[in-house]
Amino acid sequence: MKPGQPTVVVTRVAERQWHALDDDRVVGRGEASPRPDGRLFLSIDVWHSAVFDQLAGAMLPALPRPLSTVVGETDVELTSRWRRAGFTIRRREWEYHVPTAPAAPSAVTIVPGREADEKRLRELDRAIRAEVEAGIGWHEMPAEVLPRIPALDPSKYTIAARGDEYVGLLRLAAVARQPRIGLVAVRASEQRRGIGRALLTHVLGALHDAGIETASAEVSEANVAATALFDGVGARRTGSNLELVLR
Repeated sequence: MKPGQPTVVVTRVAERQWHALDDDRVVGRGEASPRPDGRLFLSIDVWHSAVFDQLAGAMLPALPRPLSTVVGETDVELTSRWRRAGFTIRRREWEYHVPTAPAAPSAVTIVPGREADEKRLRELDRAIRAEVEAGIGWHEMPAEVLPRIPALDPSKYTIAARGDEYVGLLRLAAVARQPRIGLVAVRASEQRRGIGRALLTHVLGALHDAGIETASAEVSEANVAATALFDGVGARRTGSNLELVLR
């Protein structure tokens, strides 16, 4: 221990939680949170960098691999701490602010989730999930996109229909201050026909009519189609996050 660094006792206080104590005072917390796709994401909150190392040293041997964490790319110090613990960068995710604007005409019918046929919406959701699983895999999807079908809330969705068939969907999370676009997905057989853009511009138009100026979104750097979609509607990159992994 270097001079001036705290002498702490790291205690496992729950199955996936640790505390660092300095004279019975909590000076650091570590937690492992399981995501719906089975991955464990770690967070460590400390007052001193040396405490981070001690918490990581206690947590990592006690947890199954792989382990993941997310940090803001501009937080060089925190990124360095995780890399010192053995983590490597797996992917970058762009943060976007998306300006709202009046909706453009669409070649498909846009159906608000509250008016959707729930059976057809579930069928679309199931089909898209199967296509993701067969393609890029759930590990490349946003964390809140579940690999298994949960209790579906139609009010969060906007659906694109071609005739009687549902072919695409967009999910909007009503986050305080700024709505967040959580998912835009189109059936593989219907892609490259402007359906994703139609969904996005419709939702942005509805937000514009409600007096909301911007929404937010997060897109993996490797998802070329999604970055092109958001760049095409005038979205502005406001930052980036790094997902790091320890295998």
